[in-house]
Amino acid sequence: MTEYVKTMRKLIGHKPLLLCGASIIVFNELNQVLMLKRNDNGCWCFPGGAVDLGEDTAETARRELLEETGLSVGEVSLFGVFSGQELHYVYPNGDEVYIVDVVYSSNNVYGEISVDNESREYRYFDIDDIPAEISPPVMPVVNELKRRGRA
Repeated sequence: MTEYVKTMRKLIGHKPLLLCGASIIVFNELNQVLMLKRNDNGCWCFPGGAVDLGEDTAETARRELLEETGLSVGEVSLFGVFSGQELHYVYPNGDEVYIVDVVYSSNNVYGEISVDNESREYRYFDIDDIPAEISPPVMPVVNELKRRGRA
């Protein structure tokens, strides 16, 4: 959670917060996508998180990938921007958000994978075999990925 979000939560508690985030779809050489199994809701998601004040969204995606997986990324491409009612979410702790997610993709990653404390495991999935247990705000991204078959 960014310092901005922590400050806002002190002011508004669990009430809805408009939150800009960035995430990244990482492809391996087999065109499989990297997903993380979240600790808070037990669902799968792509690496990503909240944009810090003044931060470029591509830099957020890079930072979050490094923090959550230990991987660094070279060139990234814009996959899409997702928002609206489908990205409304109430976290297990009661925090309510409406997310605007700027999603990037890349097949240019390097480093050793090691998940941080936000996730319990990672796995690469074939696009057609992405599990059903997807974190709700990530479903529109997964649906678009399945529709396209590639980023």
